[in-house]
Amino acid sequence: MGERFEYNYDAPTQQERQEIESIRNQYLPKNRELTKLERLKKLDNKVKNIPLLISLNLGIIGCLIFGLGLTFFLEWYNYLLGVIFGLVGVIPMIISYPIYVKVLNKLKDKYGKEIIELSNELLNEEQ
Repeated sequence: MGERFEYNYDAPTQQERQEIESIRNQYLPKNRELTKLERLKKLDNKVKNIPLLISLNLGIIGCLIFGLGLTFFLEWYNYLLGVIFGLVGVIPMIISYPIYVKVLNKLKDKYGKEIIELSNELLNEEQ
């Protein structure tokens, strides 16, 4: 007669629900269709990130070669190799920005039409 059954239910808050869904989405199969917004973001990132990575890598390689030239010149007193490596290292650093612009423009031309179409479709859906 004195036995009682108690049950407490706590629903997840909105923030907890979003966190649970974000974790869950990481483990869902990848063969699902991308939404238009996801496709637009993916294309935009591709257009911006590829030229950045190419130019950064080129600039870093040039900087390392230039630093090797400085080491030859200042530490090892090998002036000829120091000047040669220094000049060879300056070239990639100088051309990294023009290459960035060229690759960026090429990718804008390649994906620009699709990005504009997707963004127009998304904007028209909102109205």
